[in-house]
Formats: sequence, C-alpha cells, structure tokens
Amino acid sequence: MTTLPSTVREWRLAARPHGTPTPADFTLAETPLPEPGPGQVLVRNLYLSVDPYMRGRMSEEKSYAAPYALGEAMHGRAVGRVVASSGDGLAPGDHVVHNLGWREYAVVDAAQATRVEPELAPLPAYLGVLGGTGLTAYAGLVRTAELRSGDIVFVSGAAGAVGSQAGQMARLLGASRVVGSAGSDAKCALLVEEYGFDAAFNYKKAPVAEQLAAAAPDGIDVYFDNVGGDHLEAAISAMRLNARAALCGAISGYNDTEPAPGPRNLRQLIGKRATLRGFLVTDHFDLAADFRRDVTAWLHDGRLRYRETVIEGIDNAVEAFLAMLRGDTTGKTVVALPE
Repeated sequence: MTTLPSTVREWRLAARPHGTPTPADFTLAETPLPEPGPGQVLVRNLYLSVDPYMRGRMSEEKSYAAPYALGEAMHGRAVGRVVASSGDGLAPGDHVVHNLGWREYAVVDAAQATRVEPELAPLPAYLGVLGGTGLTAYAGLVRTAELRSGDIVFVSGAAGAVGSQAGQMARLLGASRVVGSAGSDAKCALLVEEYGFDAAFNYKKAPVAEQLAAAAPDGIDVYFDNVGGDHLEAAISAMRLNARAALCGAISGYNDTEPAPGPRNLRQLIGKRATLRGFLVTDHFDLAADFRRDVTAWLHDGRLRYRETVIEGIDNAVEAFLAMLRGDTTGKTVVALPE
C-alpha cells in the first residue's frame, strides 16, 4: 500500500510576466495533500506537460482560455497514477491524463480524467504524439488546412512538439513536398534526416522569405503556422492560388510588450484567393477516433517518429517551461516527477 505524504508541492503564478517570463514570476508552494470527494480521484502526477499556450494564460488579456489566477496553482496537461478513488470507472493503479498539472498530486473529477494504457505506449506519449499535441497537428492539417494530395507544405517551428508531427503527418497524408523552419542547424538536420522533410532552413541565419523561396521555389499550398511574425509574412508571399494557412500559434510574439506589426502583404491574399484560418484543438475532439487509428498505425510501422525533452523534478518545471519558450528543447517537453 502506498504511503501518501501529508504535504505536497505545486507551482503558482506569483506575478504576471512583463515580456519574457523569469523565475521570479513563479513560486513553488507547499500545501496539504488534497482528499478526493464524491466522484473524484486523487492522482499522483508522473509527467507534466509544458506548452507554449501557457504563456498566454499568464496574462490578463482576453483569450480563449481563462488566465491563471495569481497565488493559485497553475493548470496544464499531466499523466499520472490514481492512488485513491471515489469515482466510478477508475481504481487505484489506473493511469490517467487530465488537466491539473504543475503539481505533484491532483484531485480530479473522474469525468475529466481519461484512462490510458502504459502497456501500449510510454506515458509521456499520451501528452505528446498520442495526446493533444498530435491531435493539434492532425486537426490542423486535415480540417483547418484541408490538406490535399500533392500539396506543397511549409511548417514553421518544425522541430517543436506540434511542428515535428505536422510535417511528418503532411507527408503521410499525401503532401508532395514538406519544408520546415527551425532555430539551429542541428534541428534542421533532424527534420531532414530523421523526420523526412524535403528541406529545412535555420531562420536565424538569413531572412525567412529568402530561405523559404529557395526551399519551395514553386510556392506553397499549405502553411502550418506555429510562429507568426516574419514567418507568416513569408508564407503569404510564397502562397500559390487557393493556398490555406492553419494558424496554430505565434510564439515569436508571445513575450512582446508592444503590439507586433501585422504582415505587410495581406492584400496578396485577395488575388491568391488564399485563406488564413485559426483553430483550437478543443474544437476538433470529434476527430479523435480517426486520429488514434492513423497515428497508432504510423507509430507501429515506424513511419511516424517523435522526440521528447524530459526534464526531471518538479523543482525544474519552470526552467523547463522557459527553455521551451527559448527554443532550447526539441520535440515535446515534459517534466518527470520520479516517485
């Protein structure tokens, strides 16, 4: 029988960041071990997900997700083991994915916890390639960008968690050419040599528009945007007739303290009959069955690959988040909480 601690730790937002977040904006607090009520389970978190969208929740600006409250535990995806249950369908020993990360233990409504099988895939995969990260890439391509066989695809931030999956999935779904951008030569080599991109360029070396024109001389039909800024402007210039852009993120501007200038070439969309469309993965959960079917098959036969950056210890969760924002990590970034 597992002996539970009397107190546990959780990360709280101490101050709203101005510009780039710093460790001083967060505090690691100790709190009594919570107890599950009727219909709830107590989960020992084993892996915490850190994701770019969390930066937006640290601001008070109106967005699609409520801001983190100052002085309270932050939220994020996590996978863990049930250690006590007062909810139907879940028992101690079950492993679940839920939305109360950034802490060692969480009391979760059983209805909000999804049971997963560690025998079928490593637990961190349920936060990445088999979780919301993978579904984001899949939905963005299949539904938002309406990917078609033969399309030329450009993915920005392509060595990141979503981008690396989007590029590979584009190829598996019929793209004729896939181009990616990344922030280092090593990441560009990974995209081509391991993930099968046709071309990749280091956006820090030269203007994005110039490098994209060289990597996709015939233009692009689909742009999967994780970066925004100069990448979006370059993609618009490279778009062919009836091109589509799936706007997933704009990490280049997340820490801006002043409004960023918009793309200067939006009027090109008129003549190109092109479309820019934002999307949230939460609007596309109806694709989950198709997603699991396709991704499970691709993983099984080795056609879809993924990498993770695993950082150990809840003490290092904030540094993991900041490293991800800086682009210092590759693939999905997770924090492991050893028992």
